[in-house]
Formats: sequence, structure tokens, C-alpha cells
Amino acid sequence: MRPIRFFALVMILLAGVLLGRSCGSTPPSSATSPSVGSVAVPPKLQLTPSFDPLRRGADLLTEPVALPLARVENVDLKRARSYPMQPPTIPHAIDGYQIDQNANRCMLCHSQANAAGFQAPPVSVTHYMDRDGQVLAEISPRRYFCEQCHVVQTDAVMLVGNQFVGSDDILAQPASGDRGKR
Repeated sequence: MRPIRFFALVMILLAGVLLGRSCGSTPPSSATSPSVGSVAVPPKLQLTPSFDPLRRGADLLTEPVALPLARVENVDLKRARSYPMQPPTIPHAIDGYQIDQNANRCMLCHSQANAAGFQAPPVSVTHYMDRDGQVLAEISPRRYFCEQCHVVQTDAVMLVGNQFVGSDDILAQPASGDRGKR
């Protein structure tokens, strides 16, 4: 029974190889269907060039040139948020920081006990709560891996504009004279 199965698998493999070669040997006719790369596009699915801000002006039929890698900003200034409830970004380089099940380098400076000594913002008390709202002595396991929410600030060019104004900025605006009059 085994030699028959082996023979059948070899025949299927050969048929696939031969079929693949015959399909790839004939170039698509450019008069009937345009090609994108090496894939023929049926006439009903014709791709039309369009503008997408994330593609930086390149149409859909071409690959845009990649932007250079952004550099990490080491300015230690708190950056404004881009949307409500956004986790704060990291204003310094964290290359080589050990964050695994054995150690969390971030907590050396940002733990509640050490933050004042290192002049670093302390981790929020919510990071010390479990999912049932119970306060723990150590940081919660679900908040332990900082980079799952917090990202390093870079000098990357903003690809999409943002008009977000945080509640702190709204509250800091001077009151208009219209509000008190009635």
C-alpha cells in the first residue's frame, strides 16, 4: 500500500510542477489585461492610480521610496498626546534596557519608591492594580512590559495631520468674556 501512495504523491508533484511551468511560460497580453509587477490584472479589476497620504504621493502601481529611519529624541520633555487616553511616550533612548520576566529596567527609575530620587515621573498607581482593582505591592503583571503601550519619541515626519486638543489644553485656555455675562 505504501509504494502506491508514494507513487501517487510523486505524480501529483510532477503534475503541479509541469502545470506551473506552462502557466508561467506565456506572458500576459498587454492589449487585453494590464500587469502589475508579474501578476496579470483582469480587465474588470483595473487599478487606477490614486493618492494616499501614507504612500506620500506615490500611486498604487509603484512602490514608494522608504523614508530614512527616524532617530530617537533624547530631550526628556513630555510630548503632547495625539488622542484621548494615549499612554505617554518615552522621551529618552531605551536601547539595551532589559525588560523580561527577570527584570524591568524601567522600574529602576520610574517605580513609586525611586522616582523622586531619579527625578523621573512615577508609574501611575493603576499600574499597581490587578484586573479586579486590588492594589499590589509590585507592578501588576499585565502592566509589566512597558513597551506594549509606551513608545519611544522619534523625529519621524508626521504622515497624517492631527488636530487633537487635550483636556488640559482646553482647561488652560482663558475664559471668554461671554460666559460670565447673563
